[in-house]
Amino acid sequence: MRRSCARGGLVAAFALLALAACTTAPVRPAGPVAPPVTPTGPSTAVSFNDLAGWPQEDHLGALDAFRQGCGAAKDAALAEVCRKARAERASNDDDARRFLEANFRPELLPGQGLLTAYFAPEYEARMSRSAEFSAPMRGKPADLVTLDLAQFDAGLAGKKVAGEIEGGQVLPYPDRAAIEATPETRPLAWMRPEDLFFLQIQGSGVLVLPDGRRVRAAFAAHNGRPFVGIATPMRDRGLLPDNNTSGDAIRAWLADHRGPEADAIMRLNPRYVFFQTLPDDGRQAVGAAGIPLPPGRAIAVDPGRHAMGELFWLDASAPKLAGAFPTYRRLAVALDVGGAIKGEVRADLYTGTGPAAGAEAGRVRHDLRLYRLVPRG
Repeated sequence: MRRSCARGGLVAAFALLALAACTTAPVRPAGPVAPPVTPTGPSTAVSFNDLAGWPQEDHLGALDAFRQGCGAAKDAALAEVCRKARAERASNDDDARRFLEANFRPELLPGQGLLTAYFAPEYEARMSRSAEFSAPMRGKPADLVTLDLAQFDAGLAGKKVAGEIEGGQVLPYPDRAAIEATPETRPLAWMRPEDLFFLQIQGSGVLVLPDGRRVRAAFAAHNGRPFVGIATPMRDRGLLPDNNTSGDAIRAWLADHRGPEADAIMRLNPRYVFFQTLPDDGRQAVGAAGIPLPPGRAIAVDPGRHAMGELFWLDASAPKLAGAFPTYRRLAVALDVGGAIKGEVRADLYTGTGPAAGAEAGRVRHDLRLYRLVPRG
């Protein structure tokens, strides 16, 4: 039954895209759809005493992050806890812990997953091309159409189609290699190729121009192609050692091999991200929930499995990369999504802005046990 519904939703989506090619009126979205939680198996009720690291948590900091992000919650019970948290304003760690324990109960999600991390980078950029700054940061093309399939079938929550319309047919949008082979006549800025590649992975960042001006590069769209990480193929080809495929190591290799060799590696990832530029207001990056991300307390999740504004306990250990922190045990709020973040026990932790945040994020690859905090009652 679900397969039939999915096929019908896709047909409707493609039909609408085809219709858009025949009219000058834009397709107006029906409004945001709250994705349903779709567990892969039963969760297990536990107590807060079962959470490794719970007594050592900065409960006040965790509650503050929940207050910042819980406005994204669509669930009525969670929205009520959000209202209480913002009204009562616990002022110390003991009060914050009591509030969390009185209003939530933890549930262990089934299986072991993966914790990674991301950040908002700061990169140098230029407004004219040079041998070093040779990669154009592109705005969203006029022929790129993106459609949220959940508008047609709730069972397709979190699924989107990106493509172009030619001759009344919907076709996949070109991949990275084809896009990069097309000259860009009106780039938003010029960047080092490896910096642009990492900016596309992170989804947003800040550009620093020679005169000191700072410009925010915000996500605008992507080409709909799947995200393919390059760490594993670089390791398999002997370009990087097994225990040092961190973001810093990858970026350094790309910079040292800038040109056709690095381009060939980056093109293993067919996904291409387009940007828009905004004034830099000094605030943290804004996630998919439309809320600035609290560093160290916001995670990107799979929107087909979890809803924005939900609260989770991360228990991550056994790091795979050299130089990483041994554990990440903390409360975090779901405020973002990511192309590579798929599955129920999968999270991407936002570490903040700048080089230090990037160095930390590039080393996070930990085994993850994930607990959802469910409102009591």
